[in-house]
Amino acid sequence: MEAILNYLSEKIMIIPFLIGIIFTATALIMLRFPPKKINYLYGYRTIASMKNQQVWDFSQRYSGIKMIQVGLVLVTISFLNFFLDLAEGLQVGLGLTLVILACLYLFFATEKAIKKNFPKE
Repeated sequence: MEAILNYLSEKIMIIPFLIGIIFTATALIMLRFPPKKINYLYGYRTIASMKNQQVWDFSQRYSGIKMIQVGLVLVTISFLNFFLDLAEGLQVGLGLTLVILACLYLFFATEKAIKKNFPKE
């Protein structure tokens, strides 16, 4: 078992793998236990999402779904190293870049959906 774990840790890009797992787990928790009221502690919090309760509820559900999608994509991409066999430094740089792009996509997609569904807010 230890040999398998060592092999996997050498072959996958660990940063997108772990962040993908964290995103997916966090999103599942957020979808199962969404924040009921607008707050500054828990949930998808931006100026647009905190305008009113209806926008808040929509943004929590939408961002949770997007976070699951992004998390699963990151986990999938982390296995590309089986085929590419990238150097360790390149894996770290690519992994961090992918995580930053994933976060930006999550933010911009949710904000765009808020503007589309609540144009007068």
